[in-house]
Amino acid sequence: MPRAVIALGSNQGLREEALSNAREAIAALPGTRVLKAARRYETAPVDVPPQFAHLTFLNSALLVETALSPEALLAALLGIEAGAGRVRILRNGPRPIDLDLILYEGEARATPSLTLPHPRAHLRAFVLQPLADLGITRADLLANRIP
Repeated sequence: MPRAVIALGSNQGLREEALSNAREAIAALPGTRVLKAARRYETAPVDVPPQFAHLTFLNSALLVETALSPEALLAALLGIEAGAGRVRILRNGPRPIDLDLILYEGEARATPSLTLPHPRAHLRAFVLQPLADLGITRADLLANRIP
């Protein structure tokens, strides 16, 4: 089964609980198993509207094995976000949970709904730090590989 990397973040509400609930929801997806989880890191917000600059994030990442296609996995992640109360009104606004599909083994995409690998992950410390816990480097992201 292919492996995938998912970044998790929260800057609103009970952040620890949001990350735990998201991990459980991802592990419960059909044909999906969490192989490894990164530690949680407190990080400063990036590219947020100034009125939300004080809302720090809690970030982590998961390495999963999944039978879902990249598109089906993304749809499931968006469903988990919606179920946790995420509403996409303001770009980069506060969110109880943010789930990003970063890598999907053997797949590259550039469609309106999905770009793989994630186009900005290699530029963001709040993604790179948890990915390092999973043994994934910036070079791996750029090479679109999961070691």
